[in-house]
Amino acid sequence: MSLDTLKDSYAALITGIGEKLERPGLVATPTRAAKAFQFMTQGYQQTLDEVVNDAIFPSPNREMVMVKNIEFYSLCEHHLLPFHGVVHAAYLPQGHVLGLSKLARIVNMYARRLQIQENLTQQIAQAIMDTTGARGAAVVIDAAHMCMMMRGVEKQHSTTRSVSLLGDFSSEAQARSEFLSALPIPR
Repeated sequence: MSLDTLKDSYAALITGIGEKLERPGLVATPTRAAKAFQFMTQGYQQTLDEVVNDAIFPSPNREMVMVKNIEFYSLCEHHLLPFHGVVHAAYLPQGHVLGLSKLARIVNMYARRLQIQENLTQQIAQAIMDTTGARGAAVVIDAAHMCMMMRGVEKQHSTTRSVSLLGDFSSEAQARSEFLSALPIPR
């Protein structure tokens, strides 16, 4: 969506609540908000191939590779309010490993779209499987949702954990146990 279209939409929202766009604090707000929204949804402009950028390397390692505490920010597709937290992602290599920073880039690509946490968890796990040909992928997300904190039930300390286990993490108890026992305890 063009910056001008988003800017006009934000201007309509601001005037729709009774504010005056001429007020000094709001003069440039539609443009700033439009640019921020473009940034927060830039995942729509990215593909998995672009994000991974051929950073898949041959490796004989067959043991679990895990990256913990990958911070993310996303927007809830139901209320357009932020949710944020950490992703813990692991996979069981089968001949190839993924550059470690690419896991964080995969998280960012999917998080920078309108989302629900449950789908985000599955999308990241499936992307890891698709790019690496791994025997299994596992993703856990711990997140706080502004739609539960700022409105609705207004529960300030609630967090949500979602899990996606694919391949051997789903079918083999030992792999699943190794992954789950390596997770940090949520705060």
